[in-house]
Amino acid sequence: MQPSSLAHPVHQSGHTELDTKTDEYECARGRMLQGRFEPRSIEKYRRRFDDKVIALYARGMTTREIQAHIREIYGAEISPDLVSAVTDAVHEEVEAWRSRPLDPVYAIVYLDALRVKIRDEGLVQNKAVYLAIGIRCSGEKEILGLWIEQNEGAKFWLQVMTELRNRGVQDILIAVVDGLKGFPEAIEAVFPETVVQTCIVHLIRYSMHFASWKERKKIAVALRAIYQAESADAARARLEEFAAGPWGQRYPSIYLAWERKWEQVTPFFAFTPQIRRIIYTTNAIESLHSQVRRSVRVRGHFPNDRAATKLIYLVLRNVESKWKRPPISWQQAKSEFAIRFGDRFRITN
Repeated sequence: MQPSSLAHPVHQSGHTELDTKTDEYECARGRMLQGRFEPRSIEKYRRRFDDKVIALYARGMTTREIQAHIREIYGAEISPDLVSAVTDAVHEEVEAWRSRPLDPVYAIVYLDALRVKIRDEGLVQNKAVYLAIGIRCSGEKEILGLWIEQNEGAKFWLQVMTELRNRGVQDILIAVVDGLKGFPEAIEAVFPETVVQTCIVHLIRYSMHFASWKERKKIAVALRAIYQAESADAARARLEEFAAGPWGQRYPSIYLAWERKWEQVTPFFAFTPQIRRIIYTTNAIESLHSQVRRSVRVRGHFPNDRAATKLIYLVLRNVESKWKRPPISWQQAKSEFAIRFGDRFRITN
């Protein structure tokens, strides 16, 4: 979002007019020594508070915390209404971002959720905020969108996949998901050729729910032999060994969890170990979640979905602006993807 041009200072009664995108406000000016001093944040002929306010808001600061910060550091008085007006102006940018056209082909799309407290119908509820990261065939990363939903299910996922299709996505080679029920079916309904890979890390976490705390490390070691096997066939043999062994006999639900997801557990075995690390887990999106959580945590909860979307978008925008070029390892990945997917793997930009 481009900051607005602001009016020249008015040297009367120790106040300065600020003309933002949304309205005009009056800021108290500090006393000047022979007219030579100006606070750095309020330059004599340039009043661009929008970016400063938005940057502080994106770090998780509340409206009143931003007001106090501007007063303490820059010696300027701004009202909570000004902060709200500036940050609310982001909504137009958010809507444009959420509806922008996407590339026709993505080599990998990661979909994963974090939980955020949002007030809904008078009650504060834990809602799922789903984020999607796409890896273009050229290797660049892009945040495709964010969705907030109270009840996740096949209908919701079908809506998300249909939205991606309507925004121009024609093909997804591999979708890496967190294993929720109905997710693979929704993806395949819209993108029938997509390979769906269940996140192994999520599956391990789910498996640990069946075991006691003191046994979890040992069980994790036993499960590691499955997903670190040299091939899908070897992994299957080790899964059966786990089922017949002491942990499988003691916790049959763990074996059944892996058995139910097996078709979505094994796709990454078609690649070399270097590429497997890219596609066997949604960890690519976990670091994004951690940065969102840092900004969300201090707020406790949001008054509505709109307020949550505004802050999360600003965090995502800041993170995405710092992403670098594709890693060197993507050169090898491109070769493997081209062999595995043929003409479907195409660089479009």
